[in-house]
Amino acid sequence: MYLFTVPNMTCGGCAKSVTKALQSVDAGAKIETDPPKREVRIQSSATEADLRAVLSEAGYPVEDKPAAA
Repeated sequence: MYLFTVPNMTCGGCAKSVTKALQSVDAGAKIETDPPKREVRIQSSATEADLRAVLSEAGYPVEDKPAAA
């Protein structure tokens, strides 16, 4: 399970674009988008790097959060 913060995902249309991009990497992925929080949860067999890359290519780069101390 991956949890990404996607600052550019601000509406339902953005969420659909994010979902479509992720499904291009893994058609069977389980994807939950939350535009108000700008978060996307993904259950996928794809690697984190692949998921990040496809989101960046689609114009929705993932924000890196600092690791919790």
